[in-house]
Amino acid sequence: MNPKIKDFIGVMVGVGVIGFIIVSWMYVGAFSKSIEPSSFRSFAVSAEGKEVAIPDIAQFTFSVLTQGGNDLESLQTENITKTNQAIDYIKEQGVEAKDITTQGFNISPRYQNYSCPRPVNGEAVPCPPVEIVGYSVTQTVQVKVRDLTKAGSMLSGVVDKGANTVSQLSFMLDDRDEKESEARAQAIEKAKQKAKAVAQAGGFRVGRLLSIQESGIPYYPVYDRAFAESAVGAPTQAPAPSVEPGSQDITVNVTLVYEIR
Repeated sequence: MNPKIKDFIGVMVGVGVIGFIIVSWMYVGAFSKSIEPSSFRSFAVSAEGKEVAIPDIAQFTFSVLTQGGNDLESLQTENITKTNQAIDYIKEQGVEAKDITTQGFNISPRYQNYSCPRPVNGEAVPCPPVEIVGYSVTQTVQVKVRDLTKAGSMLSGVVDKGANTVSQLSFMLDDRDEKESEARAQAIEKAKQKAKAVAQAGGFRVGRLLSIQESGIPYYPVYDRAFAESAVGAPTQAPAPSVEPGSQDITVNVTLVYEIR
């Protein structure tokens, strides 16, 4: 074989071996990094951060129920008219269209059931079939009120405009990110201090931070307040309820996992 060709082949084999070694080393390094956290002796600490926030939004739903005979068209017209009157009133109070949501529109039949007479002289008497005697139309609307000073008057105001019930009053924050960030920072700082105390008590040093896990549970107080239409007709005028949003706890729980050194 030509010496030059032999030298060339030798060089290529050497380059291939070196390349294989480099690739293997990179693979081993990447694999070790991917499993690194689990390969260390580690310990975990958990802590809770809590911030108190004042709700700035009230939310409630109102429903318009219309019942009648088999003239479904007139029932729908009456129901829609009353609902639109209530919605127009809400808008007049400064509530924007984006904060008014129709949650449901339902039409259901009302049935007449008959009691079947007992057999006479051993003979069965035919039982009248169940028949539809009318319909019920219900429309439900959800409202967000950003001006809490008007929330109480709106609860009774929509009833005056045709709503039969008002319920599911609750309070919430429009933007909870800032308070959540403060609670998170508080929880992490507490966890760091706890990790140092655990390490000191256990006779080891705190190593690298391997992972952080977070969980937060929002709490929304809900008040069941309903205004029902009287049996004899439209509801009577009543004082607007006093609406107090109170406060909410924004809670964030974190778990930090550290390497033991």
